[in-house]
Amino acid sequence: MPPGITTLAADAPTLSAANTGFMLICSALVMLMTPALAFFYGGMVRVKSTLNMLMMSFISLGIVTILWVLYGFSLAFGADIGSVVGWSSDYVGLSGIGVTELWDGYTIPVYVFAVFQLMFAILTPALISGALADRVKFTAWALFITLWVTVVYFPVAHWVWGTGGWLFDMGVIDFAGGTAVHINAGAAALGVILVIGKRVGFKKDPMRPHSLPLVMLGAGLLWFGWFGFNAGSWLGNDDGVGAVMFVNTQVATAAAMLAWLGYEKLRHGSFTTLGAASGAVAGLVAITPAGGAVSPLGAIAVGVIAGVLCAMAVGLKYKFGYDDSLDVVGVHLVGGIVGSLLIGFFATGGVQSDAAGLFYGGGLEQLGKQATGVVAVLAYSLIVSAILAFLVDKTIGMRVSEDDEVSGIDQVEHAETAYDYSGAGGGTAPRTATPPHETTTASAKKVDA
Repeated sequence: MPPGITTLAADAPTLSAANTGFMLICSALVMLMTPALAFFYGGMVRVKSTLNMLMMSFISLGIVTILWVLYGFSLAFGADIGSVVGWSSDYVGLSGIGVTELWDGYTIPVYVFAVFQLMFAILTPALISGALADRVKFTAWALFITLWVTVVYFPVAHWVWGTGGWLFDMGVIDFAGGTAVHINAGAAALGVILVIGKRVGFKKDPMRPHSLPLVMLGAGLLWFGWFGFNAGSWLGNDDGVGAVMFVNTQVATAAAMLAWLGYEKLRHGSFTTLGAASGAVAGLVAITPAGGAVSPLGAIAVGVIAGVLCAMAVGLKYKFGYDDSLDVVGVHLVGGIVGSLLIGFFATGGVQSDAAGLFYGGGLEQLGKQATGVVAVLAYSLIVSAILAFLVDKTIGMRVSEDDEVSGIDQVEHAETAYDYSGAGGGTAPRTATPPHETTTASAKKVDA
């Protein structure tokens, strides 16, 4: 993603209505990805956790938006400080930005760039939530988001995309968020679950998705929104690079879905809807950093490799004993690593930059840069996220009680149920003398089991 700071050069470009409109549409598409993720995750959990899973994504829309306006945009894209963070007083509260002021070297207003980047900042912590299903207090999750985007996401976004950011200056390629979004979120998820521990009944009780149609709906909307996420990250549509990214997004996603299904059929004997949805998301994740550097044939390779490796990776939680509820580590962390590293092999040197990968005569130089970016973001996010989770756990407590987890986190945290089996309406009475989870209908108990 091409970042920058405002320029006052006499030959600065003029505002383009076409590019501005295009970027506003892309911003709306990326915003759609957060509720899409909520559906994707919400269908994958048991009935008793559905609303909590939806809310863990939706609350990010509120919290991160306010933080971004107050100081997040300044930390991520302000003037560089030591190559690790930005800061510009004009960006605090978005109060010192002119309405027609252009983002550096581009034909879109700073406001448009800021809102586009805001949608990335909202989505990234929401991705983490899938690993924590069934067991985290909603207030603790809200506090964790606030701390995490401030200490982890905003600085890492500056490293990767900000002018002066150390990974950006090194030449690490991340078109739309393989490191800053997916490795960042996947490593954070791993750090948190190592602190808070496993769900009650992990490896013992069936924890199957309660609504595969919701999962497929969420995956389809994610696929749709991802075109804005990826193609929009070139910040314009004048030189064809965004079009290449659009094509590669479709190609890699299709290839990954087919590869996941093929692996699943050979390994388990069936083509599942959950596998199709997960494979598509794995392809979307992997092509995110690489799509502006590879050809469509390279995108096929990225998709196939990511589809197979992510399908293999989701089983590692059972081998190593970490409870990644909805496979955030297996899909987002592994997919982000795969897509980022494969740039070092498949970059053609003829699309977004002249950096070529090993298979196109570029040697190992770009692969080394990509590996540095992967390791740096992974290590920082893993360690700091674990520390933040530990602090939250030791202050207000991160997990609900075992009894509340078993009876249903929706009832305990939200006083509602996703499905009313007793009649019309979707809510339950507020907690009074009789806790709502003690009045759950027999039908709901049967479904939850």
